[in-house]
Amino acid sequence: MINIKEDKELNVMNHSCAHLMAQAVKHLYPHALFWVGPVIEEGFYYDMDLGDDVIKEEDLERIEKEMKKLSKDGKRIYREEISKEEALERFKNDPYKVDLISRMDEDSTVISCYTQGDFTDLCRGPHVDSVKELKYFKLIKFSGAYWKGDSKNKMLQRVYGVCFKNEEDLNNYMHELEEAKERDHRKIGKDLDIFMSHDLVGKGMPLWLPNGAIVRKELENYIYAKERKMGYKHVYTPCVGTVDLYKTSGHWDHYKENMFPSMKVDEEEFVLRPMNCPHHMLIYGNELRSYRDLPIRIGEFATDFRYEASGAVKGLERVRCMCQNDAHLFVRPDQIGEEFKKVVELILDVYKDFGLKNYKFRLSLRDKEDKEKYFDDDEMWNTAENKLREVLNDYGCEYTEAIGEAAFYGPKLDVEVKPAVGPEVTLSTCQLDFLLPRRFDLSYIDKDGTKKTPVVIHRAIFGTFDRFTAFLLEETKGVLPLWLSPVQVNIIPVNNEYHTEYSKEIYKLLDDNNIRVNIDLRDEKLSYKMRESQTNKIPYTLILGDNEKDNNLVSYRCFGTKETISMNKNEFLDKIKEEIEKRVI
Repeated sequence: MINIKEDKELNVMNHSCAHLMAQAVKHLYPHALFWVGPVIEEGFYYDMDLGDDVIKEEDLERIEKEMKKLSKDGKRIYREEISKEEALERFKNDPYKVDLISRMDEDSTVISCYTQGDFTDLCRGPHVDSVKELKYFKLIKFSGAYWKGDSKNKMLQRVYGVCFKNEEDLNNYMHELEEAKERDHRKIGKDLDIFMSHDLVGKGMPLWLPNGAIVRKELENYIYAKERKMGYKHVYTPCVGTVDLYKTSGHWDHYKENMFPSMKVDEEEFVLRPMNCPHHMLIYGNELRSYRDLPIRIGEFATDFRYEASGAVKGLERVRCMCQNDAHLFVRPDQIGEEFKKVVELILDVYKDFGLKNYKFRLSLRDKEDKEKYFDDDEMWNTAENKLREVLNDYGCEYTEAIGEAAFYGPKLDVEVKPAVGPEVTLSTCQLDFLLPRRFDLSYIDKDGTKKTPVVIHRAIFGTFDRFTAFLLEETKGVLPLWLSPVQVNIIPVNNEYHTEYSKEIYKLLDDNNIRVNIDLRDEKLSYKMRESQTNKIPYTLILGDNEKDNNLVSYRCFGTKETISMNKNEFLDKIKEEIEKRVI
C-alpha cells in the first residue's frame, strides 16, 4: 500500500483535501472548531470540536457530498503570511488556534494561512491551486482523539480520509484497504479465539487463548528442534533483573526510556527485563571456558517487557510483553564468519519452510558522529561492521546499509519481509557484539594459555512469537497450515442419534495419534455445522453417516472447497499424519 505522506504530490493533495473536508464540516456544523489536520501514511485526518454533535457513519456521506459540491465550485486557494499579533486577533474566538499561535516563536516562525472561499485556517502548506483539483477522495472512518493526545484534555472527534489523482488509484486503494481489513490479525485473532486483551491486565499485554497457545507451542517446538540439532543449549532465566545488572550491561544508560520503571524489594532494586542478553552473559561466566568449548550457543524462549507508547500498541504486532525466540552465541574471533553464516542459513531455511520469498537484508550500522548512543571504540565498530559485510558478500546476499540503526553495542542484520498488505516488517535479527563480553569480564583460555574475550552474536529467528504469529495470521488470513491449526479435524455426525458412536470411534483413532480433533455433537442442522467449520477455518471437516459407518470410511471436505472425498479411515489417518510431518504449507 502506497505511503501517501512520502509521495510529494499526494502529500499536497491530501493536505489540501483535509482543508476541503474542514470547510464542508464548517458548512454542516457552523459551530465547529478545528485543532490539527495532518497528512499521514494512509491519507489525512482532522481533529474537530463539534460541541454536542457526534459524527456517525451516515454523516461521512453527508460531509463527502458537501465536499464534492465545494470542489465543483472551484474556488482558488490563497496563501497569506501574517504576524503573530495579527494571527491572535484573527483567531481570537478559537481557543484551539489561540493555543497553537501562542506557542509559536514570534521571531523565527512564519505564520501562514490558507483561504478557499469562506474557509480560512492556519497551515504551513503547500496546497494545490484550486479545490477543483480535489475530485477523487473518500472519508474512511472516524474516532475520538484527546486534544494534544492527553487523556486529561477534552475528547475531540477525528475524521480520516484519503485523496488521489484519479478514480482508478482511489478504487485500487479502497480495494487494498478492504483487503487489509480482512487480513488484520486483530480481527482474525478474535474470530479464531487466538488471543484477547483486557483493560484490567493492561495495554500491550495480550492473553493467549487455548487456540493461540497451541499455535505458539507448535512454533516453539518447530524452532526448538532446529536449534537443538545445531547444538543450541536452552535455558530458563527470570523475567526480572536488578538495576545493577542493566547498569553493568549498559542498557540502563542507553535503553532506560524503553524499560518499565524499577521497583524496590527489600534492599534490591529490580526492573522487568527488556532483553535476555545480560542473563545469558552470567550463564556463560558461571564456569571456566576453554577455546575448545567455543562456540557455545545459549537459547531461550524468554518473556520480555518493553515500554511501548499506548498509541503504538497493536494486537500481537506491537506489545509491551513479548516472548522472544532468543539466542546468544559465544564465539572466538576466528569463528565469527562461520557462525554468522550458520545463522543466515537458519533464517533462510525457516523462511523456506514457511514459504516466505519476498524479503531483503538490511545491515544496520552506527552513526560515527553519535558518541552518546554508540559505544566509543572505532576499532571495535570497524572490525564488527567489516566482518558482517564480509560474510554477506561471501554468501552472495544482497543487502542495504542503514546508518544509525545499529544497537549501542554492535552492528546488526535485520531481515525485512514484505507482507501481503502493509509496510515491510522486521522478523529476524542478528547482531554482533564485542562490548557486552567486556562489560561482564567474560573470558576463555586460549590454546596458548592466555585469557581471551569471546565475541557474542545475538540472534532471533522468529523475532518474537507474538509478532511472527501476527504476521502468519495476516499472510494466511487465518487459514493456517494443518500442522499449526489449533483444530486440525472437525467431526460432524450426520445424525446424532445414529452416528455418534462411530464419530467417537474416529475421534479416538485420531486423538490417539496426536491429531487435534473436535467432535460437534450440538443439536444443530448439518448445514449450520458445516458453515461454522468453514468459518473457523478448520483444515479438514469429516461428515460421518450410514455409508461411512457401515464401510469404515470417512468423508472429508478440505477448507475452502466444496468437494467431498471418501476414503478408508486408516488411509485418511496416514494422509494427514504425512501432511503434518512434512509441515506442508
